[in-house]
Amino acid sequence: MKDLTGRFRTHPWTIEIRGQVNHPGKLDLDDLLKKVELEERLYRFRCVEAWSMAVPWTGFPMRRLIEIADPKPKAKYVRFVTANRPAEMPGMRKAPWYPWPYYEGLRLDEAANELTLLVTGVYGKPLPVQNGAPIRLIVPWKYGFKSIKSIVKIEFTAKRPRTFWNDVQPREYGFYANVDPTKPHPRWSQATEKVIPNMEVRPTLPYNGYGEWVAQMYTGKEY
Repeated sequence: MKDLTGRFRTHPWTIEIRGQVNHPGKLDLDDLLKKVELEERLYRFRCVEAWSMAVPWTGFPMRRLIEIADPKPKAKYVRFVTANRPAEMPGMRKAPWYPWPYYEGLRLDEAANELTLLVTGVYGKPLPVQNGAPIRLIVPWKYGFKSIKSIVKIEFTAKRPRTFWNDVQPREYGFYANVDPTKPHPRWSQATEKVIPNMEVRPTLPYNGYGEWVAQMYTGKEY
């Protein structure tokens, strides 16, 4: 793995805040982490490919960064963009047909939900490069591809942003990507999942088991 990750530089790291906010600019990650309180949370992680696992993440609620950015009334969505360094990220060069860099989006209320976490560590240690170092998103009630890695830009927008997999395969990947066992992927069922590490097959839980905290944001038809 080191031959694929060893060239990726994670320090220094800045995140650009832009769009419909009162405090745009570039945040140094070290400075940002001095303004927030890190905590560890054990979350279910559900992949759209029908496997799942429990992961202890270290991070801080996304709502804290939203407070720092101070969105304007027009802000309804949040767009995220990952690093764009083909020389350090060999997968970009191996798959040039994809519209790199990776980009994702949430509604503002989703981003501000208490469960939405900006993550800097996993299993009690700093994030490895392959897991999204130095900072990534975790949205535990959505399929894993919504949890963008190595974030360098966060933009607050009035209109719904485009998202990577919805652009690449719109028939297979919707904007919302809420875990829904009744909504099959075009190529496989989402009714069950294989739980790592023993690959036990279990029923998939609506909203990945977090419906108590998030279901009220939806009508149940979002995809």
